[in-house]
Amino acid sequence: MRETYPRWQSDAITNALTSRRVILLEGPRQCGKTTLARHVAKDGEGAVYRTLDDQTLLNSALDDPHGFVAHGDNLMIIDEVQRAPALLTAVKKDVDENQAPGRFILTGSANIQSLPKVSESLAGRVRKIRLRPLCEGEMERTHPRFLERMFSGDLRSMPVSSLTKDDYLIRALRGGFPEAVRLGDARERQLWHRDYLDALIERDLKDIAKIRRQDSLLKLIEALAAWSSKFMDISAIGAPLSLTHGTLESYINAIETLYLVDRVRPWTKTDYARVGKKDKLFMADTGLMASCLNWSLDKVRLDGELNGKLIETFVYTQLAALIDIGAGKYSLSHYRDREQREVDFLIEGADNAIVGIEVKAGTHIDSESFKHLKWFKANMAAGSSFTGIVLYSGEHTVPFGDKMWAVPTCALWCA
Repeated sequence: MRETYPRWQSDAITNALTSRRVILLEGPRQCGKTTLARHVAKDGEGAVYRTLDDQTLLNSALDDPHGFVAHGDNLMIIDEVQRAPALLTAVKKDVDENQAPGRFILTGSANIQSLPKVSESLAGRVRKIRLRPLCEGEMERTHPRFLERMFSGDLRSMPVSSLTKDDYLIRALRGGFPEAVRLGDARERQLWHRDYLDALIERDLKDIAKIRRQDSLLKLIEALAAWSSKFMDISAIGAPLSLTHGTLESYINAIETLYLVDRVRPWTKTDYARVGKKDKLFMADTGLMASCLNWSLDKVRLDGELNGKLIETFVYTQLAALIDIGAGKYSLSHYRDREQREVDFLIEGADNAIVGIEVKAGTHIDSESFKHLKWFKANMAAGSSFTGIVLYSGEHTVPFGDKMWAVPTCALWCA
C-alpha cells in the first residue's frame, strides 16, 4: 500500500467547510490536492467528485457549466477547475442560490485568478488554501511548532539534532512531491521530475498561456532553477535564451501560475533610502530544482555555492509551508540594502514582532554569522521585538548574544 501523510492544511479545509461556501485548494500538480480533498470529504455523506482530467467530463463542463455544477445539497469536489474557467461563474450562481457552507471544494493546479480567461473571483464566497509538496514535518508526522517557538523565545528546550549536513542535502535533493518521495532511487526520482516537467509543458501550459517555443520554456525553467535563492533580474535570467523581454515575462508568469516558482518580497517598512526593492526567487520544490540542474549528492556536497543555494531553497520550502498554515498570522520577506547587508528571511508576527533568519549550510558558525541580524535589530527593528536565528547543520541550539540563537535546521520540523 502507498504510504499517505497527514497534511497540515487538513484542519484548515475542514474548518473552512463549516463557514465558507467554496474552498479553492491550489498548488502544483501531483502535490496531493485530490488526495487531501477526498480525505477531508470522506466523513461527509454523498460527496460528488468530478475531475476535469476526464475528457468527457471536461467537455460537459465546457458545454453546459451550469448543468455540470448542479448537484443537490451535498459537497461537490471539482478537480483541475482551471481547465474550464467558465465553471466559476456557474459556481457563483449556485452558491448565491444556496448559501449553505461547504458547497464546493475546487482544486486547481494553476493560480486561477491570474488566468486571462477568468473574470469571476468568487469574492466573499471563497476561501483560498495553498497546498505545497510535502514538507519535512508532514513526512515526519510532527506538529508545526517552529514559528510558535521562535516568537515565544522557547529555544532552550530544542532537542539536540542527530542530522548531518549530508542528511539535509539528501532530503533537499529528494524534494516533497509524494510520488517522487516514494521512489527510493535517486536516478528514478530525477526521471520522474523530468517527466513531470514534460507533461506540464505539453499539456497544462496550453491551458493557461500561448506558448510557442516549448524548448525555450524548458530551458527557462532550468535557468530559474539555477537562479533559486537569488534576486530577480529578468534580463540576466533570459540572456542565454534569445527571447524578447515581453515573451520572457509572459513565460515566467506562466511558470509562476503553475506554482513551480515563488517570489519573496523585500522588506520595505523603512524610510532608509538605500534599501533594496528586488524580489527573491525560489523554486517551490528542491527535488524538482535539483533534477532540472542534474545535481547529485556527490556534485553538491563539496561545492559551497551549490549546497548553500540548495539548503537555502530547502529552508524556504519549509518556512513557506509554515507561513501558509498560519492563515495570515505571519508574513515572509527578505532584506537587502546597497551596503550588501542581507537577511535571508524576515517573518513578522503579531504586535510587530519580527524573527530574522540567516541560513548557513555548514556545521559550525561563529559571531560573524550574526552581524547582519544584529545590525538589522539595532537599526531597522527599533521598537519591535526582534529575534535573530541562524539555521545551520550542527547539533545544538546555543545563544550568541541578546535574542540571537544558532539553531539546527531540523528545528523547522522537529517535535
